[in-house]
Amino acid sequence: MAYSVSHNSFSTIPLFVGFLVVASSLAHVLSSPLMSDSGNRQMKDRTFKPAKDIQKLRRINAYLKKINKPAMKTIQSPDGDIIDCVLSHLQPAFDHPELRGQKPSDPPARPKRHNSTDANPENLQLWTGSGESCPKGTVPIRRTTEKDVLRASSVRRYGRTRRRHIRRDSTGSGHEHAVVFVNGDQYYGAKASLNVWAPHVTNEYEFSLSQIWIISGSFGNDLNTIEAGWQVSPELYGDIYPRFFTYWTTDAYRATGCYNLLCSGFVQTTNKIAIGAAISPISSYNGRQFDIDIMVWKDPKHGHWWLEFGSGLLVGYWPAFLFSHLRSHANMIQFGGEIVNTRSSGFHTSTQMGSGHFAEEGFGKAAYFRNLQTVDWDNNLLPLTNLHLLADHSDCYDIRQGRNNVWGNYFYYGGPGRNVRCP
Repeated sequence: MAYSVSHNSFSTIPLFVGFLVVASSLAHVLSSPLMSDSGNRQMKDRTFKPAKDIQKLRRINAYLKKINKPAMKTIQSPDGDIIDCVLSHLQPAFDHPELRGQKPSDPPARPKRHNSTDANPENLQLWTGSGESCPKGTVPIRRTTEKDVLRASSVRRYGRTRRRHIRRDSTGSGHEHAVVFVNGDQYYGAKASLNVWAPHVTNEYEFSLSQIWIISGSFGNDLNTIEAGWQVSPELYGDIYPRFFTYWTTDAYRATGCYNLLCSGFVQTTNKIAIGAAISPISSYNGRQFDIDIMVWKDPKHGHWWLEFGSGLLVGYWPAFLFSHLRSHANMIQFGGEIVNTRSSGFHTSTQMGSGHFAEEGFGKAAYFRNLQTVDWDNNLLPLTNLHLLADHSDCYDIRQGRNNVWGNYFYYGGPGRNVRCP
């Protein structure tokens, strides 16, 4: 759930800086004509358009017909989103041949030492603000529109991140990070609380996110990841609201996986949360701080990777068959922030990470993760040990770690991007 967090005094921890650089190839988005917001609207007569554009619009409408399922109820969100309440067995996941005709898996055993309290998820997202909700037996799904797909480089790439070449050097560009990670062991999940902000994103080809990564495989074409957190992505959503999101891949972002429910994969089980919908409330500089709990862990019985949001709200799961290496376990857990720097004006972007302020500013000003934990082979939640800190552009976005009895392992991170030290 969203928590209002009060200030505590923390000791200053020296900053450890390493390098994690992701090279990303960013394509230009097709200029979009004026479109209706109805995801399933039939295409009007467009004889004045070139044949290539008409073919693309036909592909878009075919995709929208496939991804936007029939709704038992429709809710209009104040941010402009349309939330469809779709029967659980009709959600996109069940288009997958491995899931067709099946029912969602039974809820898993929670990790030991996990304190679950009575959550109030109705207050976590803007679309629930009017008191509307989806009936039991349905799942809330953010409707995809023609405008959403037209912002992508192609219909095929919509809902997928650009292919990333992850290298342990400093020669790449594009994706920039400030993160804490652990590796060298077998991991079966992770949990943290992170506060939510609305960082400025310079243009629609960039994004800013804060998340947990569950990682397995080598940093090559066989990389498996499960990702969950919040993001601001004008290209994906068409606005600058921070949104709860998920991602997965089993081949290093090449062809498999997607954001949220934009392909067959993640099975949603809750009727309380819409993945991809805007989070509310959010933190303010020198004001109240609001954070969210996120936990991902492997069900010891069936092997699926489950997602919990807030205090005890099961969102759903990634089926075990989606993955290769993650069918067994993760070999790295990572927490922190990521932005895309396109250098569209010839210098470093002003896209912010976290709150847009450096880690040294501390509570109420900088973004944070707290109570960092991992899940072991016996389904125990344990504090992190042997943490590593990485900030690949520390003059633009940095990170500082600490520990105390209230927040356990924590860190502050983020920054403004372009400044006098980050030209």
